[in-house]
Amino acid sequence: MRIGQGYDVHRLVEGRKLILGGVDIPYEKGLLGHSDADVLAHAVMDALLGAAALGDIGHLFPDNDPEYSGADSMKLMSRVCGVLHENGYRIGNIDATVIAQKPKLAPYITLMRQNIADVCGIDISQVSVKATTEEKLGFTGSGEGISSSAVCLIEELPSKVKVELL
Repeated sequence: MRIGQGYDVHRLVEGRKLILGGVDIPYEKGLLGHSDADVLAHAVMDALLGAAALGDIGHLFPDNDPEYSGADSMKLMSRVCGVLHENGYRIGNIDATVIAQKPKLAPYITLMRQNIADVCGIDISQVSVKATTEEKLGFTGSGEGISSSAVCLIEELPSKVKVELL
């Protein structure tokens, strides 16, 4: 078994959609980034890649590559999961936290969990997503941005399965 940790942060700006865990959340601002700037998905992907010692999302999906401009982060997550399987790993569980003063995210948590589970090919019971504020402290507390952290557990597949996947 291997453990990975991921973190991401993006600035909130007007004129962009707010997408977290593949959910389009109604809000006056969205996250600025080269892709759809889904900080939750980005933190999860970095945790998964880190657990397998396969780099990070910036290595796989460079922000200076026009192919990824406006990219759907859930589609990128699907590719990350494919890379994990190709390298002989399966996901045990994912635990993520979104840090945002606003908007309130509780109504969207179950859908975020389901989206991540579906993309990763795991059961929703293997995905935890939590949301918290920073009590109006720091850049997230002042509403300047949103961040997310994630940890995961991956397991090495038996050698026989690895051969079949490669």
